[in-house]
Amino acid sequence: MTNIIGYIGLFLNLSSMAMKEVLYLRLLSLCANIIYVIYGVLLHAMPFIIGCSIAVGIHVYHIHKIFRSRKITTKLNMK
Repeated sequence: MTNIIGYIGLFLNLSSMAMKEVLYLRLLSLCANIIYVIYGVLLHAMPFIIGCSIAVGIHVYHIHKIFRSRKITTKLNMK
């Protein structure tokens, strides 16, 4: 069961690399890293937990920036 979780994370991570749209790449990588954190917890692997937790934070930050810039752009186009 634990390996299946790891393979799901791997599949999502590899799939994210095929994305052309940065937002979709970030969202898929975010999901992959959340799954990797769960995988790391199940394996008691602190490097996985720490590294992927940092990656989750980075992805959340950049996703927030993307949404914020799109919101500003939409407001500018409305004026």
